[in-house]
Amino acid sequence: MHIIIQKAKKEKRSLLETEAKELLKEYGIPVPDFKLIKGEDEIIGLAKEINFPIAMKIVSPDIIHKSDAGGVKIGPKDEKEAKLAYQEIIHNIKNYNKEARIEGVIVYPVIPKEVEVIVGMIKDPHFGPVAMFGMGGIYVEVLKDVSFRIIPLEERDAKEMITKIKGYEILKGIRGEPPRDIQAIEEVLMKVSKLTMENPEINEIDLNPIFVFEKGLQAIDARMIL
Repeated sequence: MHIIIQKAKKEKRSLLETEAKELLKEYGIPVPDFKLIKGEDEIIGLAKEINFPIAMKIVSPDIIHKSDAGGVKIGPKDEKEAKLAYQEIIHNIKNYNKEARIEGVIVYPVIPKEVEVIVGMIKDPHFGPVAMFGMGGIYVEVLKDVSFRIIPLEERDAKEMITKIKGYEILKGIRGEPPRDIQAIEEVLMKVSKLTMENPEINEIDLNPIFVFEKGLQAIDARMIL
């Protein structure tokens, strides 16, 4: 059992966002540079490690809906603003749930908005682990434009998952927009399949959103449930 998963199971919780992103990095799935801040003093010198402006989010096993709890701040432009944002996040969380365990605040650079996709995994009671792929934003929320395949995936499965959705035309490039890196998406699907097979303790994976660029991609948010 992976040491990250072992620690989470011992503490009877799912993976924290920082832990999920560390696991993604081990499997070669790109994520933005990030740091876990555990106190205001750690913000000093942050600009040497993380490019501003930054996104800041609470890291707590007891806070699922971070925005609802006031645990998200987007856009601090320097260390002074980051310190104020940190104070506000901690204050909001303590007001929202005074019993919440606070591990810290994750910070990472604000990434300019790009074409969004979602990659996930759920455990089906009949078929076992199933991979999911879809376009992000309104496409998944309103149009339910998603595809599914049983894990483990073959390369042809990953290709079909992408080409079968309506949003594939967007990924290919429409109305003067450049095509996005479809091969990078295929690689993420294959790596999520491998991660799932090698870590059966994980019951659900949600990489949402993933920003897809002309070259490469980054998983901006990551959630893994044990």
